[in-house]
Amino acid sequence: QVQLVESGGGLVQAGGSLRLSCAASGTISRFNIMGWYRQAPGKQRDSVAVIIRGAGVNYADSVKGRFTFSTDNAKNKVYLEMNSLKPEDTAVYYCRVVTSEYDSWGQGTQVTVSS
Repeated sequence: QVQLVESGGGLVQAGGSLRLSCAASGTISRFNIMGWYRQAPGKQRDSVAVIIRGAGVNYADSVKGRFTFSTDNAKNKVYLEMNSLKPEDTAVYYCRVVTSEYDSWGQGTQVTVSS
C-alpha cells in the first residue's frame, strides 16, 4: 500500500495563496481515484478536487476557478494550487489515492485562512 505525505499547509491571509503537495511512496499511475479532500472542525470530510480515471477533474463548487489540481507522475506527486483563499477554506486537507488494491489517505495538512 502506498504511503502519502502532505505538505505545504499553513497560515495565510484571505486572498493569499498556498500550494499543497502530496508525496507518494510508490507509483500513482495506476490510480482509479485520486484527489484532495478537506475537513473543517465539526464538519464531515468533503472532496475538493478529485480525478477519476477516464474522466476530468471534478472540483467542489466552492473552489472552482480558485483551486487547481495537478500531478507529476514521474515524481509520484499530487498538487493542489489554492488561490484567492477565503476563511471558509480553513480545514485539514487530505490527499487520497485509490487503486484496485488499496485506498490510501495521507495524514493531512492544516490550512488556516485569516480574515
